[in-house]
Amino acid sequence: MPAFNDAIADFTHYLTVEQGLAINSVTSYAQELRELAAYLQTQRVTSFLTVERPQLMAYLAALTQQGKSRNSVIHAVSALRKFYRYLVQTHQLAVNPMANVAAPKRAEHLPAVLTVAEVDRLLAAPDTTTKYGLRDRAMFEVLYATGLRVSELVHLKLVDLHLEMGLIQTLGKGDKERIVPIGDVASDWVQQYLKTSRPVLLKQRTSPYLFLNAHGGGLTRQAIWQKIKHYVALADIHKDVTPHTLRHSFATHILENGADLRVVQELLGHADITTTQIYTHISKKRLAAVYDQYHPRA
Repeated sequence: MPAFNDAIADFTHYLTVEQGLAINSVTSYAQELRELAAYLQTQRVTSFLTVERPQLMAYLAALTQQGKSRNSVIHAVSALRKFYRYLVQTHQLAVNPMANVAAPKRAEHLPAVLTVAEVDRLLAAPDTTTKYGLRDRAMFEVLYATGLRVSELVHLKLVDLHLEMGLIQTLGKGDKERIVPIGDVASDWVQQYLKTSRPVLLKQRTSPYLFLNAHGGGLTRQAIWQKIKHYVALADIHKDVTPHTLRHSFATHILENGADLRVVQELLGHADITTTQIYTHISKKRLAAVYDQYHPRA
């Protein structure tokens, strides 16, 4: 499918160079277009440029019939809208077939959140007398203290640390830089790791990254996900916990303790405050659960 591949390559180049999107976003857009291209070929359509609105509507209906989640269909609609706007803007199309195509309403999904006691158990699970355990404790402390995304954690470099000022800097989505505070507890664990474990993991090599694997290189997101699962089991926590769960817990706990929503938005690096508002729903849900549990007439 040369015509489809060329169009996808041009679009991803545009997203990367002109829009400055993160690699993960570009990859997901490209995947959506490859799936559309595969469908169009079954309909004997050989180019994105000859597609008409009814064919796109049939494709989106097919996604639902295949069992795709509502949020997956929403993502597909978003990708196709962006792609066909690009084709119109670059004068490859005169009419946008995705114009006014409505996406399904997003399903409300409240992410899993740990209680403070569960966070304490998870953070205490690594054996800090070992080089790996000390590293893992420092990583988890940083995730919970700062609300970093796991992708931001794995790219955290030594030059990003300003521990004497109680701050770290990070690049978030869209390469947007932000500076976030790191508490004394997390800072102490990082300094212990820097003094004791990291030199051993480095093995006389050099690396700009803060957290290292057994070979002295940077960790991957998948490796951290696996470690979280391991320690969740050790801590006897019966929830679906991922590295992102510590980010959710960070936001929920500071909101419950009186933080302003705008401050939480800045700390998390959300471009839109509506993304941050989900944590107010989590707090209300937890408040209702506590009421039901402890009020004598609940």
